[in-house]
This record gives sequence, structure tokens and C-alpha cells, in this order.
Amino acid sequence: MELVLENVSKIVNGENHICNVTLKIESGATNVILGHTLAGKTSLLRLMAGLDRPSKGRIILDGRDVTGLFVRKRSVAMVYQQFVNYPSMTVYENIASPLKLSGMSRADIDQQVRKAAAMLHIEDLLDRLPAELSGGQQQRTAIARSLVKDSELLLLDEPLVNLDYKLREELQVELQEIFKERKAIVVYTTTEPAEALMLGGNIVVMDEGKVLQTGSTPYVYHHPVTTRVAEVFSDPPINFLPGVVSGNKALLGEDIEIPMEGHLKSIADGKYIFGVRPNHLSLSNGGVNKTEIRARVELAEINGSETFVHINHGDTHLVVQEDGVHSRHIGSELSVFTNPDCFFVFSEAGQLLAAPFSNG
Repeated sequence: MELVLENVSKIVNGENHICNVTLKIESGATNVILGHTLAGKTSLLRLMAGLDRPSKGRIILDGRDVTGLFVRKRSVAMVYQQFVNYPSMTVYENIASPLKLSGMSRADIDQQVRKAAAMLHIEDLLDRLPAELSGGQQQRTAIARSLVKDSELLLLDEPLVNLDYKLREELQVELQEIFKERKAIVVYTTTEPAEALMLGGNIVVMDEGKVLQTGSTPYVYHHPVTTRVAEVFSDPPINFLPGVVSGNKALLGEDIEIPMEGHLKSIADGKYIFGVRPNHLSLSNGGVNKTEIRARVELAEINGSETFVHINHGDTHLVVQEDGVHSRHIGSELSVFTNPDCFFVFSEAGQLLAAPFSNG
């Protein structure tokens, strides 16, 4: 089963919300759409669902042109960011609601509701009202209601964004297993690179209504075709440094020197943009071939079980991602270490020329 978008655009009040998007999305794998807020992810899902009609282009589901087909006539289920449940209905009644509309027998409805509830581990909550549930339980109910329909197309619009970190991790793992068992085309949107990597499958990277890159999620992460893709697929943001290559060395920023060896060896003399992700900078010298950078701490952010340390080396600003919670004093000096094997190289126009882990 496949969903094909052919040169699809959506124009609202003269503004391009979606710009000439061409995609083929297949069942059998989780399909993740990654992009910052206002990248066009929700707009694209609404077009796939039939909630909106494209200004131009076609949408084809399993060989059928469904471009102008109303959402109620499509086999589609959608899960939103918000916990969308009927407040006066029990969990059981919420999950059963789409099946009752389809005219299914009471016995079959009961079987399907209990099966979906068991998948989401809410079988003990079927008699409760939404107001009696936690946020995680409410979203599990909404997801169960979408799964029970057994639709051809399952669309999830940042479904875990309003849950706490621990709950999100639990549901991400559970959803991966549920998606594997489904024959439906699954499309899942997120703003978070870590969530995209955990879900795996295939990815569509979007920005300002345009598709920047598609492919398997690990490949796109390790081979972003432009600096913009690398920015979207890095959190905290990837570090970029202007660099000049001369012979077998490169000078990054004002005075950071790295050898042009390994995957960097083929880069010709000239000016480039070098990129290194924050998790490839370290505050400890844990190996050979490390380049040391002396820097001053500007800010330290605690993010869950990680610390993001913002540092300045002269006029060069960098972010270091540390595992664990650490206290770093603003203004203190420290050494940062990196391995040249971890650097991307882009042209001055932002096109990828060399990537670490090229066999990834």
C-alpha cells in the first residue's frame, strides 16, 4: 500500500503553506515528518487526511486519486497533539465511537475495543471518564480510538508533545511495536530529532513548506544534504564554523586547526563550512587524535538527563552536549575536545561534501 503526493501545493491568503511537494510513502515502516514549528507538517497531514484540499497537485492512495474526496469517505485515522476525547463518554465508549458509526455488531465492537485497549495498556480504565485520567492515559485513549478503525492511513501529529519525558519514552517504544503489526500507512510528525531517530523507518525533512530531504532515518541523519537539513536534524543545534583548507590541514574559525585526514582527505584547498554536532564535543580528552579548544562558559542548560554547555572561543560560539547533570560556572574557562573524524564539510553554498560515518 502506498500514498503518493504529486506536485502538491497549498496556498492560503496568497501564502505558500506547502510548496510543490512530491512524495511516495509506503506501508511497512514508520514514516516520520521532521521539521521545526511552522515547517508545514500539520498542513501536509491535513492534505493527506482530506481535511484540506490542495491548491494544485494530486494525492493518490493505493492507486486511487483521492484529491477531492471528502475525509468521511476516506479510510483515515488521525491523532492530534491535544488529548481529543469525548468528555461525557467513558474510555470504552470513546474507543468504540468510530466502530458504532460503521454499523459493526456489538460483539465485534467489544472485541475490537478490548484488543485496542490491551495494546495501549488501558484495559483497566475502560469504565473511567477522560477527566479521571492522567494526560498519558488520555492520549493512550485517543490513540486506541484511532487504531481501532483499522484505517488504510494512520496520521499522528506530534501525539506525544504534551506528555512528560518519561511517558513519552514509554509510548515511543510501545508505538514502534504497534506500528510494526499494522498494515496501514503510518505517518508521524515531530519537531524533535531524538524522537525521529528512536522511531526509525523513513523520514521527510521539511522547512517552510518544502521537502528538503527524504530517505531512511539513519542515513539522512548521517548524510544531511545541506546545512539546513543538518540544522533541522540536530538538537541542540549543530555547530558550524567557517574553515579554510590548505594542504593537509584546515583552520576553523580564528585558530582551531584540524588535520585533513580520513573522510576529509579528498577536500581540495579552499573555503568551506565545517559542522560538528554537540554530542561530538567533549569536556574530557578520552582518546587519541583529539583537537583541544580553550573556551569560556557562557551558559549551562539542564535538559532532562543532559547538560547543554554554551561556550565561546574568541568570536566562535559552540554548544557541547554532556550526558548527566553538571554545574558549570558562567565565565569559567575550560578545554573542549573533538575528533576531526566527526566533522561534516559543506560548500560555502551549504551543500554536503563530506560526512563522518560515511558507511552509516
